[in-house]
Amino acid sequence: MTSLNTGDALTIQAPKITRTALALYAGASGDHNPVHIDTDACKAVGIPDVFAHGMLSMAYLGRLLTDWVPQGRIRTFGVRFSAITPVNSAPVCEGVVTKVEDGLAHLDLTVTLPDGTVTLQGSAVVTAAPAN
Repeated sequence: MTSLNTGDALTIQAPKITRTALALYAGASGDHNPVHIDTDACKAVGIPDVFAHGMLSMAYLGRLLTDWVPQGRIRTFGVRFSAITPVNSAPVCEGVVTKVEDGLAHLDLTVTLPDGTVTLQGSAVVTAAPAN
């Protein structure tokens, strides 16, 4: 297990957001909001197509964190949703350690689309070093 230092960064490529992935996530999460799975329902309210659940994108950020450190080292994790993630997009999840203080690493987190749109911004605090 690794220690974290200011400036450390990690990036993961999330899988392409497919209609199948949205349907499976809707079933797993219980979030069957039609804007995530029904193109006709979207068009009826002026949205051109379905888009990803915000919590699906947050889950990819969670994967970024647990690829970095074991789940037990995560102390806080939160996000703000800033844009939709369209179907067929391929989001990139990034995290940067902004400071290490009192044994805790503070991270800035983002999910970004290939066109540069940031869909989620967040932060996390994790223990900076593994327990002995």
